[in-house]
Amino acid sequence: MAYFEYENKHIYYDEFGSGIPLLFLHGNTASSRMFSEIAWQYKDDFKVTLIDFLGHGKSDRLQKFPADLWFYEAQQVIAFLRYKNYSKVNIIGSSGGALVAINVALEVPDIVNKVIADSFEGKKPLESVIQNIRNDRNISKKDENSKFFYLSMHGADWEQVVDNDTDAVIEHYKEIGVFFHRPLSDIKADILLTGSKKDEFALSISQDYFDKIYNMILNEIGHGKLYLFDKGGHPAMLTNDKEFIALSKEFLNRKRKVQL
Repeated sequence: MAYFEYENKHIYYDEFGSGIPLLFLHGNTASSRMFSEIAWQYKDDFKVTLIDFLGHGKSDRLQKFPADLWFYEAQQVIAFLRYKNYSKVNIIGSSGGALVAINVALEVPDIVNKVIADSFEGKKPLESVIQNIRNDRNISKKDENSKFFYLSMHGADWEQVVDNDTDAVIEHYKEIGVFFHRPLSDIKADILLTGSKKDEFALSISQDYFDKIYNMILNEIGHGKLYLFDKGGHPAMLTNDKEFIALSKEFLNRKRKVQL
């Protein structure tokens, strides 16, 4: 367990294993603890890195999350990679962490080797999600299973973390409206998009939401692959953990084709 400093605040990280660095990026309202049952299974192949974004988990708190949250978190990741002097890194990001992973790949293509982006919304937030998010989050804060999850991720101040995230998501939609600062065609890293056909978020929009959105994104990138699990919920990588581990290791260990 260690910390590095970013903007005079301390960001928690943990590393184990050996090999090419493999960074796991957590989703909104979560922390690196969401990977506690899966990350260790990569330690024989990679140097596994877990990180808590500022305002989450064991990292220092923020009074308010910035509206451009996923780009801000990508800047934290980039600062960490430079702090560690990593020149080649693989990234697995889930849900909001997938947005961060893609932003990192866009901003520092010389550092990122491969990316797996799991169970994320697409290129921009959806109005239907934003309209309901505050009510949905308030309901979740009263649900015992959700409360246990939040508490296990953050500790006693979990409710403030959730509220900060909710405010940032809404502000992002109003003020920014897109997840990425650069064209997706700028991505040079090998990329794999994953999700579940039974993801409750995706199904609330359409039966084939991920299939349509992911194919559109890959067409813009110009390379990459997608894989949709037939079962499981959100996120796909944790609800299909055994299958995801096998799929991701095969993708990450495969010799990459250099994108020109």
